[in-house]
Amino acid sequence: MLTTDPTPLYAALVARDRRFDGHFLVGVTSTGIYCRPVCSVRTPKADHCRYFPHAAAAEAGGFRPCLRCRPELAPGLSSIDAPSRLAWAAARRIEAGALDEAGLAGLAAQLGITDRHLRRVFGAAFGVSPVDYAQTQRLLLAKRLLADTTLPVTDVALAAGFGSLRRFNTLFRTRYGLTPSTMRRASDQPAADPDSSGLRFELAFRPPFDWAGLLDFLAVRGVRGVEEVIPADTACAGLYRRTLRLGSGATAQTGWLAVTLAPASRHAVELTVSPGLQRVLPAVLAGVTRLCDLSCDPLAVAHSLGPLAVGAPGLRVPGAIDGFEVAVRAVLGQQIRVKAAHTLAGRLVEAFGEASPTPFPALHHRFPTPGRLAELDPAALAALGIVRSRAAALVALARAVASGALDLGPCTDLDATLARLQALPGIGPWTAQYIALRALGWPDAWPSGDVVLRKALGGVTSAQADALAQAWRPWRSYATLHLWRGASATAVAAKTA
Repeated sequence: MLTTDPTPLYAALVARDRRFDGHFLVGVTSTGIYCRPVCSVRTPKADHCRYFPHAAAAEAGGFRPCLRCRPELAPGLSSIDAPSRLAWAAARRIEAGALDEAGLAGLAAQLGITDRHLRRVFGAAFGVSPVDYAQTQRLLLAKRLLADTTLPVTDVALAAGFGSLRRFNTLFRTRYGLTPSTMRRASDQPAADPDSSGLRFELAFRPPFDWAGLLDFLAVRGVRGVEEVIPADTACAGLYRRTLRLGSGATAQTGWLAVTLAPASRHAVELTVSPGLQRVLPAVLAGVTRLCDLSCDPLAVAHSLGPLAVGAPGLRVPGAIDGFEVAVRAVLGQQIRVKAAHTLAGRLVEAFGEASPTPFPALHHRFPTPGRLAELDPAALAALGIVRSRAAALVALARAVASGALDLGPCTDLDATLARLQALPGIGPWTAQYIALRALGWPDAWPSGDVVLRKALGGVTSAQADALAQAWRPWRSYATLHLWRGASATAVAAKTA
């Protein structure tokens, strides 16, 4: 919630304090421009500043975005920082393009409420309507594409979610006072080369950021044929790649993406998106933000976790671009070692995934869709070496997702989703909490009963571990990752001693 006292906000602006980047924007009345608090332009006078919680509110106030600090690049907020979890969930889905796909009524249905209630809750939390918020997101994405790519203006309009080039031009000129072509010429950002290597973007984070730790987690749990991790060394910052399918039916888009770390001074990851995913860029950008946990406020987490976070204050909770994929991986990993689950996931992809040609030899398949696994007999999965009861659980999970009875997208109703998961055969509290931690983006998930967690806490019982974890709320997901990390480091040290 944005404070009503401007004094600390102005102090953060004067200091260009990165801890506040993404927490608020500053509209300068003397210029009509709104900026991030880290903007490098000369600091305006305090009485010329107005403060806004997000870009849509700033633009509703008559301000246009700064071309230098580019507010569209600011990191987002976690659900803990939101004035309303429901409104936050709606905003995150809007940013991923849900309003373009389903309309207001469809978005409300996804959240389990009426569109009237959605408008009321959203307006109370953000001060603008969902439609206005979505319009700002489309315009800011278009601005980013104009600055960072050489896509033709028509392609920019379509990729940003505008159904009409004429409407895009009119709205852009009305809101920003420039035509799209003029905006492209005015940008001081170098445009990416229009070659087959894809579109390139930067996604900001609040430092510190444990990129190496994130890569390590993803490398161990990567799905063969779908994901690839190249570790960091003296010549490379490390790289994560994967194939992807977004959307369903005839509108599905397929391709690949790659993520690496930008130079340290930029506090961002660099994302490359293949041309095949151009039409679903909002969903791709939102998915990578979740995957890398870029909306995290690491200092707030470290303050809450205390000594537990000292060894890795920038540790992130690896999220998911595809919630169903993570849920399948969680079921496969029940009561077996991570390496064994990795092997089973690779067999599953080879048997039932779709071929996906890419420029990278390690990436050649897409993960099976819920519909594909839903039509299987559990015996077909058991033939891959999957325990029969676990195979049945996977088919039940796939059928629930394919039918729409279970939504594993981000920002769902947490309690309802956990209840639906645990009503399925073979999915207990541990699996549901792991899915909440990664697929649902819940920062306070706690996989109670986890053997590694109990050992890391000194061999305590499940009840004792749960009691100790209360001190880490509402960041128990991060506590979980720190404890797993510590246990892994201890195991490695024991092997090399």
